[in-house]
Amino acid sequence: MRQLAVGTVDGKKKTVLVSDGRVRLADGFSAEESNYCLFPGFADVHVHLREPGFSYKETIRAGTRAAARGGVTAVCTMPNLDPVPDTAEHLGMQTDIIRRDAAVRVYPYGAITLGERGEALSDMDALAPLVCAFSDDGRGVMDDGLMRAAMVKAKSLGKLVAAHCEDTRYGGAEREWRQIQRDLRLVSGTGCAYHACHVSCRESVALIRKAKAAGLDVSCETAPHYLVLNDGMLADDGRFKMNPPIRTEDDRQALLEGLADGTIDLVATDHAPHAAAEKSGGFQKSLNGVVGLETAFPVLYTELVKTGILRLEKLAALFSESPRRRFGLPESPGDFTVFDLGSAYEIAPVQFLSLGRATPFEGMRVWGKCVLTAVGGNIVWQDDSTER
Repeated sequence: MRQLAVGTVDGKKKTVLVSDGRVRLADGFSAEESNYCLFPGFADVHVHLREPGFSYKETIRAGTRAAARGGVTAVCTMPNLDPVPDTAEHLGMQTDIIRRDAAVRVYPYGAITLGERGEALSDMDALAPLVCAFSDDGRGVMDDGLMRAAMVKAKSLGKLVAAHCEDTRYGGAEREWRQIQRDLRLVSGTGCAYHACHVSCRESVALIRKAKAAGLDVSCETAPHYLVLNDGMLADDGRFKMNPPIRTEDDRQALLEGLADGTIDLVATDHAPHAAAEKSGGFQKSLNGVVGLETAFPVLYTELVKTGILRLEKLAALFSESPRRRFGLPESPGDFTVFDLGSAYEIAPVQFLSLGRATPFEGMRVWGKCVLTAVGGNIVWQDDSTER
């Protein structure tokens, strides 16, 4: 029997023991020193698994294996699928594949509107017991009255509204923050629990900070690329094209301040794979979306923790405790991950398990390699080097 790592799970000191391909947690710390670090399994509340409807971009099998390789034991999967999960019947097509193929825990979103067309509400009553939250991710709900009705219904069902905020009447950062401003006004009137997806600009951070100070039930996320990159680093390359786009250094600094003071509640990847042809032809021709499940933790550990911007415990909470608490995801002491924080390597998309390869972090030298991930005590990812 071999000790793999030590750390804290569910508030208790634990040691990971591996023997004959099996893994378990034992109480207490060993005196043995190691670069290996144990974390509760990460939860990513903003993931596109593309199935059903777009399996040439990603499959639930490939996407959840990529999640496990990134230390993620639970994902919330977005509803821009075919069919859109706007009824229990449509959702069932997705959950059938999840039960058959998923390597980690998968919690689907239900759509806010039928077909994500922004014209009429989905069958929220039927969907509520089956979904983690409601979202029309990829599209902002433009109609004020419809969004208000969605919030009223979601509140009655005890569900969170997770909004893709994009008011198409505006350009630049205003496209994002104007709809957040509108939504926060509606939250004030309805009392709905509200979550803003992938915030990217300083105005959004300021609005959410003010809403929290006023006592509104609001939260938000940002993604690793917004925390690490600014628009001065962009190339004419589809790897850098996502929605919302990477913004200015002032915006990046505002996001870091939002992490520090708790305005930004959690980190999510917006893992959005596309086929290679859809990301080629330069920035203008590329579809929006990059992948992130396999790179999120090492990128932020390298850029924020090793540089002293964040404590390791804070980063771990942004990936695990905070998303689970906000989205009501169950915790299990059998869901955990182990990283070798002393391992440095270059990000090489050709080695990804995800079918998507587009990442702005290609070639970046990072620290922290996931060596083992367990779900329910079963190993769902193990790096070959840990078997020696």
